[in-house]
Amino acid sequence: MAIIEEDIERVRAAVSIVDVVQQYVALRKTGRNWVGLCPFHAEKSGSFNVREETARYKCFGCQAGGDVFKFIQEIEHVDFVAAVEKLAARAGITLTYSSGGENQDRQRRKKLIAAMETAVEWYHQRLLTSSDARPARDYLRERGLAGDVARQFRLGYAPDDWDLLSRHLRDQGVPADILHDVGLSFTNKSGRLQDSFRARVMFPIFTDTGEPVAFGGRILPGSSDPAKYKNSPETKIYFKSKTLYGLNWAKNDVVKVDQVIVCEGYTDVIGFHRSGVTRAVATCGTALTEEHVRILKRFASRVVLAFDADAAGQGAAEKFYEWEKKYQVQVAVARFPDGKDPGDLANSDPEALAKAVDDAMPFLGFRVNRVVTGKPLRSPEDRARVAEQAMTVINEHPDVNVRKLYAGEVATRVGLPVADLSRMAEKRGQRPEVRVASTREVGVAENAEFVAVTLLLQSWDDIAPWLIEDLFASEVPRRAFLALAAASQVEGANLLNAALAAADPEVCELLERAAVADVDVNAMSVAFDLIGVAVRRVLARRTGITDPEEIRADREARVRLEELDDSRLAPVASEALLMWLAERSTRAGGGGDIRD
Repeated sequence: MAIIEEDIERVRAAVSIVDVVQQYVALRKTGRNWVGLCPFHAEKSGSFNVREETARYKCFGCQAGGDVFKFIQEIEHVDFVAAVEKLAARAGITLTYSSGGENQDRQRRKKLIAAMETAVEWYHQRLLTSSDARPARDYLRERGLAGDVARQFRLGYAPDDWDLLSRHLRDQGVPADILHDVGLSFTNKSGRLQDSFRARVMFPIFTDTGEPVAFGGRILPGSSDPAKYKNSPETKIYFKSKTLYGLNWAKNDVVKVDQVIVCEGYTDVIGFHRSGVTRAVATCGTALTEEHVRILKRFASRVVLAFDADAAGQGAAEKFYEWEKKYQVQVAVARFPDGKDPGDLANSDPEALAKAVDDAMPFLGFRVNRVVTGKPLRSPEDRARVAEQAMTVINEHPDVNVRKLYAGEVATRVGLPVADLSRMAEKRGQRPEVRVASTREVGVAENAEFVAVTLLLQSWDDIAPWLIEDLFASEVPRRAFLALAAASQVEGANLLNAALAAADPEVCELLERAAVADVDVNAMSVAFDLIGVAVRRVLARRTGITDPEEIRADREARVRLEELDDSRLAPVASEALLMWLAERSTRAGGGGDIRD
């Protein structure tokens, strides 16, 4: 079988190679070429070139190259005929075959897709117009999924009947074996064709090019069916590990922003789209697979997980790190307030969805933060225990430099010497052990206070607005802070030299160490940790308070403490806690507030 040459040339002339490639690769115009990251090998700098005038592409890294048909063959893993057919469909061109038509597999696929398309439209119209679909419409309306949303995503309703869809498709001339092969029907014990989906809201699933291949059906509230979701089985046109719900709608924005958001469910994807964040997709009832990542890499290099990526444990974590390296992608995790999922937030706080994505944490950072946040650090044993748990997570990462950076952050947060945890990161033991004796070398406040002094010398503007004298419980760091605060008021003076000139020997020694210390931590995180430690320290001393106003203020401070763990709320909470600390200062005439 072959396509006549005239039609091949018609297709070649009708499609733009730049437009085609941009469906898979983010390109930018550079001179006469369009340049981007090669989809055929991992690279950090773009060496993949496309030229419209010659209708050719070439990667100067892996040497891949060819015309638009070759590109489709390589990116979609199809043969030449399939590539021409795909582009012909895009251009609206009817092909002529020189040897009697398409082969049987291709003809069969078209019939399967056509049956699914008919089913999608039938379910959709039932939802929009049928009286028995009123409960489904009411349910979708309550979830914010009615009207234009239902039409955009072609939502449907499977009636509570034995064989309405099957009879409709059979009346349309669709053979029973086709219905079997796509999972729309099955033969019951009586030998009759029966619908696979009944009394469910239907979410059609499409390929990234918009072909319908499967369904996800959700029960309505009050149903006795124990299966909340029922999904199409894998078929000749539907492979769960290679299909991402919503990619057909999301891919343009994904390419534009170079970021894709991966959700757990269909309503999560729709929730993001409703909130204006149109680059969300979902796996279809499976965990994220390597094949999914390979597909996503064609469109973006940044992946944000909008689900609990830590729940699967160490095995899943090691896969993510492997995929990050193999496909040169960056995996981050979005954190949502109050444990709500994206579908809920789309109704209650749509702006929080975009905020959660903007504030997404690197995958390892998310896991470490989960281990450390909220854990008691009242004793050396507490600090050792938390550090060991954090280092177990950190040591899963294959890159020693990444491990050492996170080890330094943990040391700062729990109050251990950075060097101790850094050595653990280098050795990468599976069961890191922190000796309690070593925790006596430096307390949680003292260690964080030294880092704060170091950051004042190295990046004053990042941390100074968040520091006051009452954050420094240790005497020498406190005096160093006051010396730097005073030096900052000397116009035109070098900060370190001015502080050293006025400081006592102990402070000078600390400042000299801080001036050459190698710290790579987030300044605001250090400040917020210091604020939290200081507030807890003061609250622990405030016993026997009887004044109602003071009791109310202390209660509010405890609430603000919890907000420090939410990146969205932490800045405002810190301001309030700094004011609370200043009002309850145990030192008279401190004058060490260097906030702007």
